[in-house]
Amino acid sequence: MNDGTKKIPATLIPGDGIGPEITRATLAVLDAVGHPFEWDVQTGGEGAIAQGLDPLPEATLDSIRRTKLALKGPLGTPSGGSYRSVNVRLREAFGLYANVRPAKTIVPGRFEGIDLVVVRENLEGLYIGEEHYETVDGDPQGAGVAICRNTRKGAERVARYAFDMAVRLGRKKVTVVHKANIIKISSGLFLKTAMDVAKEYEGRVEVDSMIVDATAEKMVTNPERFDVILTSNLFGDILSDLAAALVGGLGLIPGANIGTDAAIFEAVHGTAPDIAGQGKANPTALMLSAATMLDHVGEHDKATRMRNAIFKTLQSGKRTGDLAKVPGTVEVLSTSGYAEAIIANLG
Repeated sequence: MNDGTKKIPATLIPGDGIGPEITRATLAVLDAVGHPFEWDVQTGGEGAIAQGLDPLPEATLDSIRRTKLALKGPLGTPSGGSYRSVNVRLREAFGLYANVRPAKTIVPGRFEGIDLVVVRENLEGLYIGEEHYETVDGDPQGAGVAICRNTRKGAERVARYAFDMAVRLGRKKVTVVHKANIIKISSGLFLKTAMDVAKEYEGRVEVDSMIVDATAEKMVTNPERFDVILTSNLFGDILSDLAAALVGGLGLIPGANIGTDAAIFEAVHGTAPDIAGQGKANPTALMLSAATMLDHVGEHDKATRMRNAIFKTLQSGKRTGDLAKVPGTVEVLSTSGYAEAIIANLG
């Protein structure tokens, strides 16, 4: 835990679209809770391109190399052209091998009592986009080929992270999600490696496995059965968004990308340019990501205070407009008004 006098260097990337608004709201709550961070503000995405820079400027990379810690708003990557996803590039640049996405029921909805975490391998599999064309029947682009490469080292590393996290947080079960019945080599290697790691945690964490399509069905019909879901990159991308939908959407869940030497905490939703600058944006996801960042640096009391204030505000019916149709809404607030309500509930 920080002793309250020494500041912790951290990179801040406000992001594009609604990013600056939700970042301001998040910083207001962090200031009120007494955060330990000394911010180095950097740019990226479409904002960097507008300045004539690369979407992932070298100054931003240098900052994260120095601080090894970042809070990031949503960044836009232009469709088409030669631009690669800024988020994928960040993961690769800093070896952020574990993507962690909790989904917890906060506001009334279709389901009650959901409290699960998706841990997704972040650097391998189909999602990295290792592709090429092959000639078929004289057509040089007659086939598009994607390569799925899962390594034993990568699977072991993320599996150990998931089981260690389960022990640390007092979670009871890890479900390894795969498609090894059809994709026998790459998905099979992920499954076997994860189950081998699970043996080291016998008696501390229960483990089971499930095919990805069955997992999707069970998440919709019986989401309460899941505690920690451990899966590969592409499956995790899909299932973590499904988990978000079960609890009210991407605007209500935090995101963390964890590596050996760096960690980046982010809102996983889009930039929503259609409402940018209108004071309508929901900053909850970035605020919860900032709370997770506080936990990461050992500021657990401040993280808990921040989380509890967010939950209390939402449950009291004070919400931004995107949640206006959720049962129990009493007052629809602006982005800054919502931050003020959370600060009032910090206690």
